[in-house]
Amino acid sequence: MDRRQFLAASAAVGLAALDLPDAEAVTRRANKPGPVGVGMGEVAAVRTMTTTLGDAASELGGGHARHLAVRYLTLDVKRWLDGRYTEQVGRELFAATSELVHLIGWMARDEGNQGLSQRYNVHSFRLAAEAGENELAATALRGLADQAIDLGHLPTAVRLAEACEQRGRRLGNPKALAYYRNTLARATAADGDRITAAKMLTSAQAAIEHAPARPGQSWASHYSHGRWAHESGMIHATMGDLAAAEEHLHLALDIHGLDRKRTRAIVLADLGQVQLKRGNTAQALATWNDFLNCADGVQSVRINDGLTNIAARLPSIRDVPAAQELGERIAARA
Repeated sequence: MDRRQFLAASAAVGLAALDLPDAEAVTRRANKPGPVGVGMGEVAAVRTMTTTLGDAASELGGGHARHLAVRYLTLDVKRWLDGRYTEQVGRELFAATSELVHLIGWMARDEGNQGLSQRYNVHSFRLAAEAGENELAATALRGLADQAIDLGHLPTAVRLAEACEQRGRRLGNPKALAYYRNTLARATAADGDRITAAKMLTSAQAAIEHAPARPGQSWASHYSHGRWAHESGMIHATMGDLAAAEEHLHLALDIHGLDRKRTRAIVLADLGQVQLKRGNTAQALATWNDFLNCADGVQSVRINDGLTNIAARLPSIRDVPAAQELGERIAARA
């Protein structure tokens, strides 16, 4: 499949999530005979496993634990989905499964498997919508929109981000609002709509300023001030405001802190590129050395992309000894 066909297929998969889900799926499956009884204990187990696997993936990259998450989904969670439960337990089980499926989709994307990631995100959206969980459904749409941006399918990205933000308006969670509005800002900025992007950036900032520092229980409630600052910085970079971009990236690293190796490494790679574009070559090289230190042992396509992007820029500054040393460090990782 060539790139144009792949992009068309990617758009179709993403937009499939916007079709109406089966609103009666849980009701039909509740109180039916099944091989095993399911209660809130099983629901809690799914959520605990999702948190544990997600923590490992955030630290070391999605490539480390996806097979474990898939095995848990197909062997344990599927047995419970096919079991017998009340409608209330069924809705909670569908919601918890949606979170696990979304995590697996994130892991697949972090490995570079875009098509598989999309399919998991679409399934996550349907499970969440069938459970009546607006936040989980919006988060799945957010994942699809973010992926569509990276694939370069911008009209699809904007449509998905709009649907995500519209669902998010029904929530009172300020972190979720900031999460979804920054997604729409990123999509519209990439599509050249600076007015909407700036409006969403301002709205996202207003929301995150009222958000508690500690993470909540849901996926969107883990959208930290540091992640907001990183994403906002890269949106500013897309819009051409490199000074604001660098300010936000420093904010993410120095003030709000990013305690995950993978996340911190990605921010350092982005910061070095912004510094280089601003003409601060020595700072960029120092930042990229910090990136290499932080990225050690992390398995993520985002880290690989960072290495590729840095290596592509080094030939233009090869007369600087620090650039030569950095190039040697990158070559030694291959």
